[in-house]
Amino acid sequence: MVERGSGIAVWRQIGEQLAEDIRKKRYPAGEQMPPEPELAARFSVNRHTIRRAMAELEQHGLVRIEQGRGTFVQEHAIDYVIGRRTRFSENLRNQGLHGHVEVIDSLVLRNADVARHLGLPRSHPLLRVQLIGKAEGTPINVSEHFFDERRFPDFADELARQRSVSKVYAHFGVDDYTRKWSRITAALPSAEVTRLLGQPKTRPILQIESLNVDQAGVPLQYSLTRFVGDWVQLVISDDDTVPA
Repeated sequence: MVERGSGIAVWRQIGEQLAEDIRKKRYPAGEQMPPEPELAARFSVNRHTIRRAMAELEQHGLVRIEQGRGTFVQEHAIDYVIGRRTRFSENLRNQGLHGHVEVIDSLVLRNADVARHLGLPRSHPLLRVQLIGKAEGTPINVSEHFFDERRFPDFADELARQRSVSKVYAHFGVDDYTRKWSRITAALPSAEVTRLLGQPKTRPILQIESLNVDQAGVPLQYSLTRFVGDWVQLVISDDDTVPA
């Protein structure tokens, strides 16, 4: 099963064999992995070695370790389309998933850099709304959205009620809006994002900085969205559809 003295750490050999088992569907997506004692007996090693191998698998996004429950094979990634009309709930609905957003916090502030993106004076009051996006009840992103507080004074309250950004825009008379630009980077999560998404702090997230505009091209919304890196794969599309 493992070769001692081969120059390759035993825990790494175990991790590679378990990764191969996962790729060949011997452990299907979402299924719980065998407990540590069973794996330790299979490979004739101690539980610490198994724990080290599992940590490596989690680092590569193949499993997720849930305290008090066990280790589970990571579900397949969600294709999240970034296009001219990016809509969270619609993105998930197109894949047969139920998605919604929940308001975590909101406040009025001033930020010169964000105001510049929105085409507003440096000291203009901004509304910042922090959301958590969920797919089938599981958090997949945390986001911060900035709006002109004078144009959308009750945006956070309406969003808490409707749980859809598009519906709230319609409430304010904005029938359609499009993505002007997006900037995608990989980063390590902050302590707060780690807590909200329930992922290890050493696992990178996908971060999208973006600007939405109304039909007249006037900036509406500057956003920073942070996705769980191993649950979501971003698809860039001109026509807002997922490629076959």
